[in-house]
Amino acid sequence: MIAVRAATDRSARRRTVLHPAKDLQGIDCPTTLATIWRGSMGVIAQIGYGYWGPNLARNLQSEAGGDWRYLIEKSPERRAVAAATYPHIRVVDELDAVLSDPDVTSVIVATPAVTHAALARRALLADKHVLVEKPLALTTADAVDLASTADRRGLVLMVGHTFEFVPAVRAMREIILSGAIGSPLYLHSQRLNLGRIQNDVNAFWSIGPHDVSIANFLFGTAPEWVSAQGARYLNADVEDVVIVTLGYPGGVLASLHVSWLDPLKTRRVTVVGSQRMLVYDDLDAEARLKIFDKGADRYGPTAYGAWQYRLRDGSIEVPRLDLTEPLAAEIGHFLECVRIGKRPDTDGWNGARVVAVCEAIDQSLAAEGMRTPVSAPTAPEGPVTRA
Repeated sequence: MIAVRAATDRSARRRTVLHPAKDLQGIDCPTTLATIWRGSMGVIAQIGYGYWGPNLARNLQSEAGGDWRYLIEKSPERRAVAAATYPHIRVVDELDAVLSDPDVTSVIVATPAVTHAALARRALLADKHVLVEKPLALTTADAVDLASTADRRGLVLMVGHTFEFVPAVRAMREIILSGAIGSPLYLHSQRLNLGRIQNDVNAFWSIGPHDVSIANFLFGTAPEWVSAQGARYLNADVEDVVIVTLGYPGGVLASLHVSWLDPLKTRRVTVVGSQRMLVYDDLDAEARLKIFDKGADRYGPTAYGAWQYRLRDGSIEVPRLDLTEPLAAEIGHFLECVRIGKRPDTDGWNGARVVAVCEAIDQSLAAEGMRTPVSAPTAPEGPVTRA
């Protein structure tokens, strides 16, 4: 069991005890509270106001309101923009004073990927709950250390795997779990665009964690192995395009294609099942999710044309979906977890499993596509005590 502390007044704070249960990834981890202290949210600070920071700030303002007090940003130009947009927020350039403020209970990290692990660790060691944008870290060792630190200190650590909060993706998982598509056979996804080009990480580390997160979420587990090919066209140090195959238990495959050097913006995930097929197109505002009654059925041994296949081209269903903004749902979930001491759906161990896949992909790229095993971490068993 793991003790997760809810954000309350420090003098009145007490420990909450969780019971082991199965999380969405099929890993034993605590999710159900035996005791909950429902207290004040406390003060929230956001670190970073660059590419993704303004989107987080907009939703943080709507979800947290007056509980959001600080924004930390190194760039004077971006600080000026943030201060003009949110005049009630204290916009500063130094993190230390914010972390030493006893009223601050939670920190949101929205900075370049290379800084995620160090900033999240500083916040956790300062006794703050943390939401960090993907990826959680750039090495599995760092990611596991962060997840373990959060558990040991009784803190909420959540990773911004936003697509796990997309209504269409959640509906896909429900459909798969219901058995409506039969047995999942394979998944393929495309995340393509012209830009945003980066120099510190390759295209897969930049945008690919979304697709690993989606695949793990839909299949309920991490892959056993990866094989990756990529190419460096714009920068000799990082890949601009990466094509990956993930091997999941039971022979289920996932093919992921990511690129920031493509003429058309594409965000599409297809899941092929033995009975039906699903297509999620994030750019199709009219029908983001489609259910295809299509497949190939084999004739029985006594039928005419025995052992041949009959192609089935049936109806297309477009299910009704909620209009919830995924980023708002993500931040709302984080705030709820902090308030009541609940383990997030996309907790540190979820993030560590995604990082493990990305690290294996790097190894496969270096080995020119060699199949590389994934050492997916799991939450430790047994009691975890506060340091």
